[in-house]
Amino acid sequence: MAIIQSGYLPWKGYFDIIHDVDVFVFLDDVQFTLRDWRTRNILKTQHGCEWLTIPTGSHRDLCIDEVRLSDDHWQSRHWATLRHTYGKAPFFAQYRPFFEDLYLGRTWTSLSELNQHVIRTIAKDLLGLQTEFLDARPLGTQGRKTPRLLQILKKCGADVYITGPTTRCYLDVDLLAKEGIQSIFKDFEGFPEYPQAHPPFEHKVSVVDLLFNVGPAAPEFIWGWRSRKETP
Repeated sequence: MAIIQSGYLPWKGYFDIIHDVDVFVFLDDVQFTLRDWRTRNILKTQHGCEWLTIPTGSHRDLCIDEVRLSDDHWQSRHWATLRHTYGKAPFFAQYRPFFEDLYLGRTWTSLSELNQHVIRTIAKDLLGLQTEFLDARPLGTQGRKTPRLLQILKKCGADVYITGPTTRCYLDVDLLAKEGIQSIFKDFEGFPEYPQAHPPFEHKVSVVDLLFNVGPAAPEFIWGWRSRKETP
Protein backbone atom coordinates (compact mmCIF):
# COMPACT_ATOMS: atom_id res chain seq x y z
CA MET A 1 0.00 0.00 0.00
CA ALA A 2 1.11 3.58 -0.69
CA ILE A 3 -0.16 6.92 0.67
CA ILE A 4 0.91 10.02 -1.26
CA GLN A 5 -0.34 13.52 -2.07
CA SER A 6 -1.64 13.95 -5.59
CA GLY A 7 0.55 15.89 -8.02
CA TYR A 8 0.24 17.54 -11.41
CA LEU A 9 1.30 15.26 -14.27
CA PRO A 10 3.75 13.35 -12.01
CA TRP A 11 7.02 11.85 -13.15
CA LYS A 12 7.38 8.13 -13.93
CA GLY A 13 8.61 7.31 -10.41
CA TYR A 14 5.18 8.19 -9.02
CA PHE A 15 3.60 5.56 -11.27
CA ASP A 16 6.36 3.12 -10.38
CA ILE A 17 5.05 3.18 -6.81
CA ILE A 18 1.44 2.82 -7.98
CA HIS A 19 2.49 -0.27 -9.92
CA ASP A 20 3.96 -1.87 -6.79
CA VAL A 21 0.84 -1.65 -4.61
CA ASP A 22 -2.66 -3.10 -4.51
CA VAL A 23 -4.10 0.03 -2.90
CA PHE A 24 -3.00 3.63 -3.45
CA VAL A 25 -4.38 6.35 -1.15
CA PHE A 26 -4.43 10.03 -2.11
CA LEU A 27 -3.53 12.11 0.96
CA ASP A 28 -4.81 15.52 -0.09
CA ASP A 29 -6.24 16.78 3.20
CA VAL A 30 -2.77 17.97 4.25
CA GLN A 31 -0.96 21.30 3.95
CA PHE A 32 -0.72 22.78 0.47
CA THR A 33 2.73 24.10 -0.40
CA LEU A 34 3.49 26.71 -3.04
CA ARG A 35 5.97 26.05 -5.86
CA ASP A 36 5.75 22.30 -5.37
CA TRP A 37 4.79 19.21 -7.37
CA ARG A 38 1.10 19.71 -6.50
CA THR A 39 0.80 22.42 -9.15
CA ARG A 40 3.68 21.92 -11.55
CA ASN A 41 5.95 19.54 -13.39
CA ILE A 42 8.76 19.58 -15.92
CA LEU A 43 8.64 19.23 -19.70
CA LYS A 44 11.65 18.56 -21.94
CA THR A 45 11.61 21.28 -24.59
CA GLN A 46 14.01 22.47 -27.29
CA HIS A 47 15.15 25.07 -24.75
CA GLY A 48 15.83 22.51 -22.05
CA CYS A 49 13.73 21.58 -19.02
CA GLU A 50 10.87 24.00 -18.40
CA TRP A 51 8.13 24.15 -15.78
CA LEU A 52 4.45 23.73 -16.64
CA THR A 53 2.64 25.37 -13.72
CA ILE A 54 -1.01 25.74 -12.73
CA PRO A 55 -1.63 29.25 -11.32
CA THR A 56 -3.21 29.07 -7.87
CA GLY A 57 -2.51 32.53 -6.50
CA SER A 58 -0.89 32.92 -3.10
CA HIS A 59 -2.92 30.38 -1.13
CA ARG A 60 -1.83 30.09 2.50
CA ASP A 61 -3.00 27.83 5.30
CA LEU A 62 -5.04 25.60 3.01
CA CYS A 63 -5.04 21.87 2.49
CA ILE A 64 -4.44 20.57 -1.02
CA ASP A 65 -8.09 19.56 -1.39
CA GLU A 66 -9.18 23.11 -0.47
CA VAL A 67 -7.26 24.83 -3.27
CA ARG A 68 -9.68 26.22 -5.85
CA LEU A 69 -8.82 27.03 -9.47
CA SER A 70 -10.74 30.22 -10.15
CA ASP A 71 -9.13 31.06 -13.50
CA ASP A 72 -9.43 28.45 -16.26
CA HIS A 73 -7.33 30.31 -18.85
CA TRP A 74 -4.33 28.19 -17.89
CA GLN A 75 -6.04 25.10 -19.34
CA SER A 76 -5.87 26.24 -22.97
CA ARG A 77 -2.32 27.53 -22.40
CA HIS A 78 -1.16 24.19 -21.02
CA TRP A 79 -2.75 22.31 -23.90
CA ALA A 80 -1.07 24.65 -26.38
CA THR A 81 2.28 24.09 -24.63
CA LEU A 82 1.93 20.30 -24.76
CA ARG A 83 0.89 20.44 -28.40
CA HIS A 84 3.81 22.70 -29.30
CA THR A 85 6.35 20.68 -27.29
CA TYR A 86 5.26 17.16 -28.23
CA GLY A 87 3.14 17.59 -31.36
CA LYS A 88 5.76 15.82 -33.49
CA ALA A 89 6.49 13.08 -30.93
CA PRO A 90 5.82 9.53 -32.21
CA PHE A 91 2.79 8.85 -29.99
CA PHE A 92 1.31 12.31 -29.48
CA ALA A 93 -1.63 11.52 -31.79
CA GLN A 94 -2.45 8.35 -29.83
CA TYR A 95 -2.88 10.19 -26.53
CA ARG A 96 -4.15 13.47 -27.94
CA PRO A 97 -7.87 12.71 -27.34
CA PHE A 98 -7.36 12.26 -23.60
CA PHE A 99 -5.22 15.34 -23.07
CA GLU A 100 -7.26 17.53 -25.39
CA ASP A 101 -10.43 16.63 -23.51
CA LEU A 102 -8.64 17.11 -20.19
CA TYR A 103 -7.79 20.72 -20.98
CA LEU A 104 -10.54 21.78 -23.39
CA GLY A 105 -13.42 19.45 -22.58
CA ARG A 106 -14.22 20.68 -19.07
CA THR A 107 -13.42 23.38 -16.55
CA TRP A 108 -11.49 22.34 -13.46
CA THR A 109 -12.16 24.17 -10.20
CA SER A 110 -10.47 21.83 -7.71
CA LEU A 111 -6.71 21.15 -7.82
CA SER A 112 -7.14 17.84 -6.00
CA GLU A 113 -9.91 16.61 -8.29
CA LEU A 114 -7.87 17.49 -11.36
CA ASN A 115 -4.71 15.79 -10.15
CA GLN A 116 -6.46 12.66 -8.92
CA HIS A 117 -8.38 12.29 -12.18
CA VAL A 118 -5.22 12.61 -14.28
CA ILE A 119 -3.26 10.14 -12.15
CA ARG A 120 -6.03 7.53 -12.08
CA THR A 121 -6.62 7.78 -15.83
CA ILE A 122 -2.95 7.60 -16.79
CA ALA A 123 -2.39 4.66 -14.42
CA LYS A 124 -5.41 2.63 -15.47
CA ASP A 125 -6.16 3.59 -19.07
CA LEU A 126 -2.73 4.50 -20.42
CA LEU A 127 -0.42 2.26 -18.36
CA GLY A 128 -2.80 -0.65 -17.78
CA LEU A 129 -2.53 -0.81 -13.97
CA GLN A 130 -5.19 -2.50 -11.81
CA THR A 131 -4.35 -0.67 -8.58
CA GLU A 132 -7.30 0.39 -6.41
CA PHE A 133 -7.39 4.13 -5.69
CA LEU A 134 -8.81 5.57 -2.48
CA ASP A 135 -9.12 9.04 -0.97
CA ALA A 136 -7.94 9.45 2.63
CA ARG A 137 -10.75 11.80 3.63
CA PRO A 138 -13.60 9.27 3.97
CA LEU A 139 -11.39 7.06 6.16
CA GLY A 140 -11.86 9.47 9.06
CA THR A 141 -8.29 9.46 10.35
CA GLN A 142 -6.59 12.23 12.32
CA GLY A 143 -3.15 13.40 13.41
CA ARG A 144 0.02 14.03 11.45
CA LYS A 145 2.95 12.20 9.88
CA THR A 146 3.52 8.56 10.88
CA PRO A 147 0.63 8.28 13.40
CA ARG A 148 -1.80 9.43 10.68
CA LEU A 149 -0.26 7.07 8.13
CA LEU A 150 -0.53 4.22 10.61
CA GLN A 151 -4.26 4.84 11.06
CA ILE A 152 -4.82 4.77 7.31
CA LEU A 153 -2.74 1.62 6.87
CA LYS A 154 -4.63 -0.19 9.64
CA LYS A 155 -8.03 0.86 8.31
CA CYS A 156 -7.07 -0.59 4.94
CA GLY A 157 -5.63 -3.78 6.45
CA ALA A 158 -2.17 -3.17 5.01
CA ASP A 159 0.92 -5.05 6.17
CA VAL A 160 3.41 -3.37 3.78
CA TYR A 161 3.89 0.36 3.26
CA ILE A 162 5.78 1.48 0.15
CA THR A 163 7.03 5.05 -0.01
CA GLY A 164 9.61 7.23 -1.72
CA PRO A 165 13.19 7.64 -0.49
CA THR A 166 12.67 11.23 0.74
CA THR A 167 10.36 10.07 3.55
CA ARG A 168 13.28 8.49 5.40
CA CYS A 169 13.81 11.79 7.21
CA TYR A 170 10.47 11.66 9.04
CA LEU A 171 8.87 8.20 8.77
CA ASP A 172 8.89 6.30 12.08
CA VAL A 173 9.52 2.80 10.76
CA ASP A 174 9.68 1.40 14.30
CA LEU A 175 6.16 2.60 15.03
CA LEU A 176 4.86 0.85 11.92
CA ALA A 177 6.88 -2.28 12.67
CA LYS A 178 5.32 -2.54 16.15
CA GLU A 179 1.96 -2.80 14.40
CA GLY A 180 3.23 -5.48 12.02
CA ILE A 181 3.67 -3.18 9.03
CA GLN A 182 6.85 -3.38 6.95
CA SER A 183 8.22 -0.16 5.45
CA ILE A 184 9.81 -0.29 1.98
CA PHE A 185 11.60 2.74 0.55
CA LYS A 186 11.36 2.75 -3.22
CA ASP A 187 14.65 2.86 -5.14
CA PHE A 188 14.41 5.05 -8.23
CA GLU A 189 17.94 4.34 -9.43
CA GLY A 190 18.60 2.55 -12.69
CA PHE A 191 15.72 3.74 -14.85
CA PRO A 192 16.71 3.10 -18.47
CA GLU A 193 16.83 5.98 -20.92
CA TYR A 194 14.29 6.11 -23.73
CA PRO A 195 14.22 7.99 -27.05
CA GLN A 196 13.82 11.54 -25.73
CA ALA A 197 14.06 14.65 -27.86
CA HIS A 198 16.45 17.51 -27.12
CA PRO A 199 19.46 15.89 -25.36
CA PRO A 200 20.98 15.56 -22.85
CA PHE A 201 18.60 12.98 -21.39
CA GLU A 202 16.64 13.93 -18.27
CA HIS A 203 14.77 11.38 -16.12
CA LYS A 204 12.94 13.75 -13.78
CA VAL A 205 10.35 15.06 -16.20
CA SER A 206 6.59 14.52 -16.34
CA VAL A 207 5.34 11.10 -17.39
CA VAL A 208 3.81 12.76 -20.46
CA ASP A 209 7.31 12.97 -21.93
CA LEU A 210 7.61 9.19 -21.69
CA LEU A 211 4.11 8.54 -23.03
CA PHE A 212 4.43 10.80 -26.06
CA ASN A 213 7.84 9.39 -26.95
CA VAL A 214 7.40 5.64 -26.47
CA GLY A 215 3.64 5.10 -26.24
CA PRO A 216 2.47 1.60 -25.16
CA ALA A 217 6.07 0.67 -24.34
CA ALA A 218 6.04 3.12 -21.40
CA PRO A 219 5.59 0.41 -18.70
CA GLU A 220 8.82 -1.22 -19.86
CA PHE A 221 10.71 1.98 -18.99
CA ILE A 222 8.98 2.40 -15.61
CA TRP A 223 8.94 -1.10 -14.12
CA GLY A 224 9.27 -3.73 -16.85
CA TRP A 225 13.03 -3.27 -17.17
CA ARG A 226 13.58 -4.62 -13.65
CA SER A 227 12.19 -8.08 -14.40
CA ARG A 228 14.26 -8.23 -17.57
CA LYS A 229 17.35 -7.21 -15.60
CA GLU A 230 16.73 -9.93 -12.99
CA THR A 231 16.24 -12.67 -15.60
CA PRO A 232 19.44 -14.79 -15.81
